[in-house]
Amino acid sequence: MTAYQQSGIWGPHNPGQSGKASPADARRTNRSLIFSLLFPDVQLSRAELGRRTGLSRVAVSDVVNSMLSCHLLRENGRESNGGKGKRGTLLSVDPDTLHIISIDLSQPHLIQGEATNLLGEPVMHVEHALRAVNHVDFDTINEVITPLHAATQNVIGIGLAMPGVVDGNGLVKRSTLLGWRNVDVRTLIERRFSLPVTVNNDATAAMFTERLFGKGGPNMMFVRLRRGVGGAVLLGDVPVFGENHAGGEIGHISLDPQGPPCACGKRGCLERLVSATSLHARLQRSDERMRASILREAGTYLGTALSMPVGLLDLADVCVYGQSDIVNDTLLSAAQAQLDLLTGSSFHTRTIIRRCECEGEITLRGEALSVLHDYLENR
Repeated sequence: MTAYQQSGIWGPHNPGQSGKASPADARRTNRSLIFSLLFPDVQLSRAELGRRTGLSRVAVSDVVNSMLSCHLLRENGRESNGGKGKRGTLLSVDPDTLHIISIDLSQPHLIQGEATNLLGEPVMHVEHALRAVNHVDFDTINEVITPLHAATQNVIGIGLAMPGVVDGNGLVKRSTLLGWRNVDVRTLIERRFSLPVTVNNDATAAMFTERLFGKGGPNMMFVRLRRGVGGAVLLGDVPVFGENHAGGEIGHISLDPQGPPCACGKRGCLERLVSATSLHARLQRSDERMRASILREAGTYLGTALSMPVGLLDLADVCVYGQSDIVNDTLLSAAQAQLDLLTGSSFHTRTIIRRCECEGEITLRGEALSVLHDYLENR
């Protein structure tokens, strides 16, 4: 196993870059490797880090000292083993010295923001009601960030999570829900606050939370059923972005060409068939028996759509996030049955569709973790 593979999700998110690795690249990889062993709350000595990573004593010492000096790690006293010889000093992630500002732009009626510690745990939370549905502009974002920035010390970066297609440079190429096209929000926020800014699709951000604090594995898909259908994929602990940074977005796969019209111009898109908004509209007009039928039908559509990425990428599990009246046993059982029907074979291990373990503000936390990832990469 290579050092990159060992570093997991804390490793580089663009590992395919060619060219000879520089000393800075090696230090970056070693830093991610050591951080991955300690995050979120593991305590290990320098000697144990060397044994687990295969790095030399000098290499471990160099990386650890650097991480101590910038408050990524802290020392926690001596090992408690009873063996002979000098006991090593235990190291852990320093969660509370550095802070992150995380903003969620994915909700129709409000913007949420948090200042968090390095574990993505909130130390301050703010909300800003929107004057109109999805009416988000630069000034509104500033109004959310400003009080968080003013009240928080040692901020290492700002993260923005939003619906739509976001490229690797923080350019929002398209957000149908926000009405944005080619908006360089990263540069605008960086100029205003003089801090590094990370911008992600909201589903990608939420997936990081499930991966690091839930049951998500290195080969997984995250699906969010809300006003739209968002998706994100991890493959070998690397997010799959694709040529146009729309990897994992399954909401506008057309499953029924004769189905209801979609805002994208097609008919029968998954988003029109299984989003929480679409399903709630139908469920409100139905009795209990019909509600179960509607959810089973939606689950079947979802299982059909998932069969393509699952079969192609051999994903281990799919976690679905949404309100419990939608993402319940009825919908998930139907989705699982359809996925099994379409992908079951002697060479394919059964992929499990499950409800996400993490709850609450998983988008805010995941975006904070993404900022931390970029901070580790760029130190």
